[in-house]
Amino acid sequence: MRHFYVALLIAFAASCGKSPPPEAQRPIIGEVNVYTGRHYDSDLAIYDAFTRQTGVKVNIIEAGGDALIERLAREADASPADVFITADAGMLWRAEQRGLFRPIENADIIARAPAQFRDPQNEWVGLSKRARIIIYDKARGVPEDVRNYEDLTKPSLRGQICVRSSTNIYNQSLLSGMIAHVGVDAAAAWASGVVANFARKPEGNDTTQIEAVAAGQCRVAIVNSYYVARYFGSDDPKMRSIGEKVGTIFPNQDSTGAHINISGAGVARYAPHPEHAEALIAYLLSDEAQAAFAAGNNEFPVVDGVEPVGPVAQFGGFRADTIDMASLGAHQSEAVKIFDLAGWQ
Repeated sequence: MRHFYVALLIAFAASCGKSPPPEAQRPIIGEVNVYTGRHYDSDLAIYDAFTRQTGVKVNIIEAGGDALIERLAREADASPADVFITADAGMLWRAEQRGLFRPIENADIIARAPAQFRDPQNEWVGLSKRARIIIYDKARGVPEDVRNYEDLTKPSLRGQICVRSSTNIYNQSLLSGMIAHVGVDAAAAWASGVVANFARKPEGNDTTQIEAVAAGQCRVAIVNSYYVARYFGSDDPKMRSIGEKVGTIFPNQDSTGAHINISGAGVARYAPHPEHAEALIAYLLSDEAQAAFAAGNNEFPVVDGVEPVGPVAQFGGFRADTIDMASLGAHQSEAVKIFDLAGWQ
């Protein structure tokens, strides 16, 4: 990953018509403090490129989304945080509900972020997106009767589904989106039907599910698209071999479209450097940073007109759900109750 970090810096510098040596960097004129739930070298490369262009140093605190929310709440007006970045719309909603953001005032940010991917009160915006997809074991062939999320309840899949815990925010957001589309009762029936088809008790992360499918331990699984793309594009022959054993299905192409979620950012309520905070968010929505999110972590850009690059581009075009990301948080508590009643541990 480190060689890719360097490559991104060189690419950023080249895109600006500048050479990458350190002496070409602008003098440091300020700083911006970022609390982030994303843990990728490629993000560090993006922050370094921002510093090179603006002279604003980016200081990073990394932790889980919930831990950072608790820290922001505990620190209150003594917090040094300028920007909160996290990897799920539901987590952004949690932070908003705790009163941890201030409205974004930069009109360029609001214009760049499509309405679907920003808070109605402009307290946060999406930075990158991914799809939650169905994968299958290629050795057993394409499951003929699986094209939609709803198909995962079919009796033909009894004992064949692997998935991570319902405590995971990605699954909670998936079910929240389903509640928004079909209502609580239908969503509850779906969750119970999927539980009936579990191959094993939920465990691990999305990578665990991919490797279980590749090993033939289960026929299908639910994962985020960028995890699969990591295997497709890996420099490690072992990882590529795993990726070659897994097929992908972007669900609900004839109805709602594949479930979409985002990583996103908001300006902290007591940000000591609000101008720098908004400058960073604006940069993260620039064409070059949007492309870097795709190249660095196999995510899709949120800004219209920016094409995905790297392994994620192999997925091609697909129909994505157009539901507002704010809805994923609004139905979160209902989703958790449904999972508990269904026995989705």
